[in-house]
Amino acid sequence: MIKFFEILGRFIIKTIEEMGQLMLLVVNSFIWTFRPPLRIRAIFKQMEFVGVKSLFVVILTGAFTGAVMTIQIFYGFSMFGAESLVSPTLAIAMARELGPVLTALMVTGRAGSAIAAELGTMRVTEQIDALYVMAANPIKFLVVPRIIAGVFMLPILTVVANLMGVLGGYLVGVILLDINASIFIGNIVEFLNPSDIFNGLIKSAVFGFILTLIGCYKGFYTTGGAEGVGRATTESVVMASILILASDYIMTAIMF
Repeated sequence: MIKFFEILGRFIIKTIEEMGQLMLLVVNSFIWTFRPPLRIRAIFKQMEFVGVKSLFVVILTGAFTGAVMTIQIFYGFSMFGAESLVSPTLAIAMARELGPVLTALMVTGRAGSAIAAELGTMRVTEQIDALYVMAANPIKFLVVPRIIAGVFMLPILTVVANLMGVLGGYLVGVILLDINASIFIGNIVEFLNPSDIFNGLIKSAVFGFILTLIGCYKGFYTTGGAEGVGRATTESVVMASILILASDYIMTAIMF
């Protein structure tokens, strides 16, 4: 029994310490974001890494998600003679949920893990300590550009995923399922509200903040050499994915 409480106590203490470190990183990142100079070149470099280099996987994810969802929605709605509502249901689902969430999860796996591995390697090779020695704040140089890039690029990637999802659904619905093309497009225009798209983009910006923050946090506080870098990379993906799904529920309950 004593052993159980000892393990439980260590877990609670570790959790509280990690939460404190994470909140300090959030506060410091916010403060250093507004302190000049603004490192435009570094920000654009990270925007390319997080956004442009994730474009291909986001296009594939959006297209195949839209195609699969169209098939599933069609066979469900055909039981009730509501095939005409396939396209607006697909568009609303992509704009509100599937586009932002799947984009964030894919970018977490591709870019969030890379951020954790890169910063973790810099930590174990003492490059971050060298920045402190040179009186250069590593949060300003390493963390802030990545968080800004995530917040700005995730909404753009989400728009791409939404468009590809609707396009994939259109090709499957019109060509394979024989849905009238004008009805498919017309019902999307009629039922999809701008608020659905706008709220989805707000979600994606929050997800971009979460995945880059967790990647930076896990990498920034890596310990244990090469093994620690691998552990931090894995933990960053798992933790960011869980937080994305949890925050998605909270924002959905508030927005809709």
